[in-house]
Amino acid sequence: MDPSMGQERRTPVTPSSSSRYNRRRSSGSRDERYRSDVHTEAVQAALAKHKERKMAVPMPSKRRSLVVQTSMDAYTPPDTSSGSEGEGQGDEDVGDGEEEDGGGGGGTSSSREGSISMEHWISRAVHSSTTTTSSTASSSSSSTRSGGSGAAAGRLADVLAQHHLKNHSAPPDVTGCTNNTANTTADGIQVERGPPGGGGGSAAQRQTPKYGNAELMETGDGVPVSSRVSAKIQQLVNTLKRPKRPPLREFFVDDFEELLEVQQPDPNLPKAEGAQMAAMRGEQLGVVTNWPPSLEAALQRWGTISPKAPCLTTMDTNGKPLYVLTYGKLWSRSVKVAYNLLHKLGTKQEPLVRPGDRVALVFPNNDPGAFMTAFYGCLLAEVVPVPIEVPLTRKDAGSQQIGFLLGSCGVTVALTSDACHKGLPKTPTGEIPQFKGWPKVLWFVPESKHLSKPPRDWFPQIKDANQDTAYIEYKTCKDGGVLGVTVTRTAMLTHCQALTQSCSYTEAETIVNVLDFKKDVGLWHAVLTSVMNMMHVVSIPYALMKVNPLSWIQKVCQFKAKVACVKSRDMHWALVAHRDQRDVNLSSLRMLVVADGSNPWSISSCDAFLNVFQTKGLRPEVICPCASSPEALTVAIRRPLEEGATPPSRGVLSMPGLSHGVIRVDSEEKLSVLTLQDVGSVMPGALMCVVKVEGVPQLCKTDEIGEMCVCTVATGTSYYGLAGMTKNTFEVFPVSNNGTPISEFPFTRTGLLGFIGPAGLIFVAGKMDGLMVVGGRRHNADDIVATALAVEPMKFVYRGRIAVFSITVLHDERIVVVAEQRPDSTEEDSFQWMSRVLQAIDSIHQVGVYCLALVPSNTLPKTPLGGIHLSEAKQLFLEGALHPCNVLMCPHTCVTNLPKPRQKQPEIGPASVMVGNLVSGKRIAQASGRDLGQIEDNDQARKFLFLSEVLQWRAQTTPDHVLYTLLNSRGAIASSLTCVQLHKRAEKIAAVLSERGHLQDGDHVALVYPPGIDLIAAFYGCLYAGCVPITVRPPHPQNIATTLPTVKMIVEVSRSVCVMTTQLICKLLRSKEALAAVDLRTWPPVIDTDDLPKKKPPLLYKPSNPDTLAYLDFSVSTTGMLAGVKMSHTATSAFCRSIKLQCELYPSREVAICLDPYCGLGFVLWCLCSVYSGHQSILIPPSELEVNPALWLSAVSQYKVRDTFCSYSVMELCTKGLGLQTDSLKSRGVDLSRVRTCVVVAEERPRIALTQSFSKLFKDLGLHPRAVSTSFGCRVNLAICLQGTSGPDPTTVFVDMRALRHDRVRLVERGSPHSLPLMESGKILPGVRIIIANPETKGPMGESHLGEIWVHSGHNASGYFTVYGDEVLQSDHFSSRLSFGDTQTVWARTGYLGFLRRTELTDASGERHDALYVVGALEEAMELRGMRYHPIDIETSVIRTHKSITECAVFTWTNLLVVVVELDGSEHEALDLVPLVTNVVLEEHYLIVGVVVVVDIGVIPINSRGEKQRMHLRDGFLADQLDPIYVAYNM
Repeated sequence: MDPSMGQERRTPVTPSSSSRYNRRRSSGSRDERYRSDVHTEAVQAALAKHKERKMAVPMPSKRRSLVVQTSMDAYTPPDTSSGSEGEGQGDEDVGDGEEEDGGGGGGTSSSREGSISMEHWISRAVHSSTTTTSSTASSSSSSTRSGGSGAAAGRLADVLAQHHLKNHSAPPDVTGCTNNTANTTADGIQVERGPPGGGGGSAAQRQTPKYGNAELMETGDGVPVSSRVSAKIQQLVNTLKRPKRPPLREFFVDDFEELLEVQQPDPNLPKAEGAQMAAMRGEQLGVVTNWPPSLEAALQRWGTISPKAPCLTTMDTNGKPLYVLTYGKLWSRSVKVAYNLLHKLGTKQEPLVRPGDRVALVFPNNDPGAFMTAFYGCLLAEVVPVPIEVPLTRKDAGSQQIGFLLGSCGVTVALTSDACHKGLPKTPTGEIPQFKGWPKVLWFVPESKHLSKPPRDWFPQIKDANQDTAYIEYKTCKDGGVLGVTVTRTAMLTHCQALTQSCSYTEAETIVNVLDFKKDVGLWHAVLTSVMNMMHVVSIPYALMKVNPLSWIQKVCQFKAKVACVKSRDMHWALVAHRDQRDVNLSSLRMLVVADGSNPWSISSCDAFLNVFQTKGLRPEVICPCASSPEALTVAIRRPLEEGATPPSRGVLSMPGLSHGVIRVDSEEKLSVLTLQDVGSVMPGALMCVVKVEGVPQLCKTDEIGEMCVCTVATGTSYYGLAGMTKNTFEVFPVSNNGTPISEFPFTRTGLLGFIGPAGLIFVAGKMDGLMVVGGRRHNADDIVATALAVEPMKFVYRGRIAVFSITVLHDERIVVVAEQRPDSTEEDSFQWMSRVLQAIDSIHQVGVYCLALVPSNTLPKTPLGGIHLSEAKQLFLEGALHPCNVLMCPHTCVTNLPKPRQKQPEIGPASVMVGNLVSGKRIAQASGRDLGQIEDNDQARKFLFLSEVLQWRAQTTPDHVLYTLLNSRGAIASSLTCVQLHKRAEKIAAVLSERGHLQDGDHVALVYPPGIDLIAAFYGCLYAGCVPITVRPPHPQNIATTLPTVKMIVEVSRSVCVMTTQLICKLLRSKEALAAVDLRTWPPVIDTDDLPKKKPPLLYKPSNPDTLAYLDFSVSTTGMLAGVKMSHTATSAFCRSIKLQCELYPSREVAICLDPYCGLGFVLWCLCSVYSGHQSILIPPSELEVNPALWLSAVSQYKVRDTFCSYSVMELCTKGLGLQTDSLKSRGVDLSRVRTCVVVAEERPRIALTQSFSKLFKDLGLHPRAVSTSFGCRVNLAICLQGTSGPDPTTVFVDMRALRHDRVRLVERGSPHSLPLMESGKILPGVRIIIANPETKGPMGESHLGEIWVHSGHNASGYFTVYGDEVLQSDHFSSRLSFGDTQTVWARTGYLGFLRRTELTDASGERHDALYVVGALEEAMELRGMRYHPIDIETSVIRTHKSITECAVFTWTNLLVVVVELDGSEHEALDLVPLVTNVVLEEHYLIVGVVVVVDIGVIPINSRGEKQRMHLRDGFLADQLDPIYVAYNM
């Protein structure tokens, strides 16, 4: 499971490490441990190439609390001298001449040997070794490359693998181009290259940059990285400007449908050209006369004729023998287990286990004896054992899937050892709980003391091997699912025979086993074949290996073992630890089975191991790599050599070739090669062929990589209970080119990728499970692990634990690398290492890594034997639960299949558009509310031109009618105003203004009041005095520093000559905090209106011209612009009348208002409408809801209100704050069934998700879902739409989000992919006309086309009020005309995109109803890749990706998309969000995120309407004021 152990600690030499370890040794004992790693050198050379390109990736920013600092003393690396290549520099010089001869000799002989039926260059790629002599025993064979291309030496030196009979030299150095002697290659390029063996002298080693080097961390402009965010972004932009690798043919033609384009194969790619590869037959399986007819028979034979012979010796964790199990004991105990299984479980009538049933074997790795006894007991009872791992906890990584396997196999009994049974988790009553996903099982301990003795006359029936299932081996798939491979008794026996023949096993040999004995090679050699041949197994538990990695070598010496079964990591660990050992002698070994020898990276461990232990008696021919898979059992194994047999061979293949599935000798690109070792020949009695990976199982060509298939008795026969998958794997009929099957017998797929080389040797290049297809090219996870590990492994990766997998994002697989970081590495180190790994993988595999993550040591999910649980790691990554401590995403480099950027079409003239409209019969998109002139109603207020006159009229006719009631946070009435009270207070305020303020007509007065009654009185006081009021939100007492400057700015920009406010706010303005923010002397006079004089003004101001200013409306837009608009008396009266008609407001009505009364419709409803229409307004300040979230809804219920208005922030407060309280509200009698309209006042696209969840939540309190709707207003017209009382319900349509980006509207079905729900923004108000126009050409648009909403109405504002007199903007926004069609009407441009659609519904007048859908503000929209994106769409996607993201805001900076997310969770989750955010934005919006910023809750600024202030956020980010938890710069 852990391919990485082999390459774990080979550090390339950096100048620092070589000097540190420069203790010279005499040349004889030069430490050759790591010298053979071709790959490390290739990686170093690749990185050296990048040295010139300065490291230009901006480091992520992290909050201090996230940087875990551990002291160096806390962690001692296991092997400090790993920089040993630096030792003994230049001790040996190699004679160049001899090397060349060696090269030449090798070349010619290899082209002679082994290429009889092969393509000529296959034999170049893979050739048998040659024998040559060399003057220096330990010299490396060099890769010579002479100028003459004709010379065989020149062609073959690169791939030459020498084999000295006395000394196994290192494999060739494939990184160089020339020797020092041949300094000029054919092309005349000068390359300096030291002798490969010569220590730190080679180019690759010299150029490796030091760590923590300041030069590396400068940006393109030489700005040090730490300077500031904006510098980092600049740096990121510079990096991204670099030419990338050419993009693939793009996947999409981004038109309406965005069709996926099939990738056209590039004609220049390497293609297989060889002949069809023939199937390869193994030797005959020779039946030896005394081979037992079944394994049980063998056990019976040895148990009776040599009961004292040792079968198994187990070690404890100190390496002392724990117990010896003899064949006699194994036989008698197994019989006892068999008897008890069949007769002592359940009752006599109803036994729990019958022959053929499946039982689970749950044994720990330190107890092979108990396992063997139970396994053979099952075989004797004809019960099918299913060996599985011990579930450590209830939620163990893979144990849930194992539970599914047990369930599907119908397992009801689990056998386990005494110790294990004691260690399983227990409930308080002492029972073993049911594990997650497991069936209910009976736990049974088959140890002698718990078993009853079988009666004398009872014997197990010993049959010959038959087609019954012998055992089921579990297999974990790529996706984490667990399958059970069934092996029949015949297959099991035949497999043991084939292994016995291949490995020449004989009776009583000793075999040392380090592997897991429950499955795979460990089970086959150390439990099954060993018993067939009466061998003695010495079992080394994993726990002992952890304590003493040399234990297996010591046991080989101690027991003079003939055979050892290990994995490459066991060899590797032994290397690391071997220095303390003197008396190691491995001459007894005749066979060292390397179980993962088919992993291409085991070769370096094998070489390094041989280099070191050759002096201790290890013979080169002893190393026997084998290839196996759960389905096909042993696929191939290298035989221990007899004299004169073919020596093992090496293949040096081009990695780019492999990625296209073809075998090529590495020629052009020296660095990307894969060196393979053969895994011997086909098993006795088997037929092997290689078939294409995809599609029909057609035979491959000789130079093609495919999946190996075998036809033999000795394979698994099915996946238990899965007929379909079984057919695809175990019943394959390979066909030749003409489509005829090559055999009548079915083949089994092995899951291994490779080819059959010269002389019938098998080469494995990877596993199907590790295959990742990126951009049509195949890469193997193991190869990428090796490359990552070759980049300074010791310094960095904890115990070499790296996981590589692919995830699918945007129609292609993307590579993810996750490594465990050493506890002592610094931030700088990690980041350096990450960027070097990216460069190395890019150079060697020519593939980009999508995400590289580092997790703290020991945190990747483990398999029971300590490997990495890949599928679990992938699952955690995708769920955002991996908690990395460093993340580097590179979507810019990897994602080459984005849709093409959109090219805008040239503008079309008006005529053609008109014709187009007429031809297609489209209506021009226009609509209007009811005509104000036509409506006859007894509206008394219409007689008056000015609101001040309406108030005086009401004070005379209905003096005691209550107009306003203000509630406090407890829901009690804080104060109220009748018509006459309001009139009297307004008079007094007017008097104060003329006396204290000496104001002239038309002077501007700023009203700085909290939401309430004072504000209303002050407003009418200004009208009475002939002044122009401006309502301003007061500064927030807790946040004066940021809120007071805004107040001051509005006061200045509006040219207010005085400020009216309350005593409390007066004090606040003089407080210390306020003085620090704004100098008191710069304020105009401040008048407090708390104590008003008793007198009224001499006479009230009578305005004469209704087109003069009534008031100014200031508001800060979401983009952070402060804009004030002028409202005339005419517009104000028209506005009030329009709302009165739409909402049917009369003096008898009551309306509840929970809005901020400072601008827009909120102000009009709070201050103006009641005076005009005479209805009572119940005022609820939104700030009071923070104290009592139920205030608004309780008031609506208590006052039996039919119409209420709120903002999105209020709705959100109720949804979040009252979500769990609906029942208690109901019991308190809150009833919302009378509500006819509940309108959200907004200046944005309706937030349909919020309104729907609000309706759903309060449905229980009687709220009718059709009552909830939204309004729409903007700066040029404060209310365009408002869902009134009559008229059809608001409609919702679903549009295609991709079409919207192209400014098109395409209606789709609900739930279709990329659909976006849009809700109508309420009915168009009376007196309002709307048209949709093209924002660029100003031509009218057709219906259902996206364009800018233009409005013509009596209550349009009359212009911006600015100090700067920006006339162009003024005329453009407030008095635009269409470029053709109706060019007379003057329109105001709202700055919002939307579309009109005629619905099937009819409105009150019987007309078909036109619905207006608002999509978003033009100034908020982001132009990216030629398309128009609305931030809210991206934010919605991001918020959905992870439960901890509570809020999100996006903005662009220099064409980079910046995503800011608020994290509700621990800071350690921050880095989990980076990949998820990047994925979802790519997948749903085809955009690459440039920067991901993770911040605390509440950092994203939100205005009073509940809209995000994205530009404030952007400014804060660029000025480094957000205090982010983490900032990731995606590459």
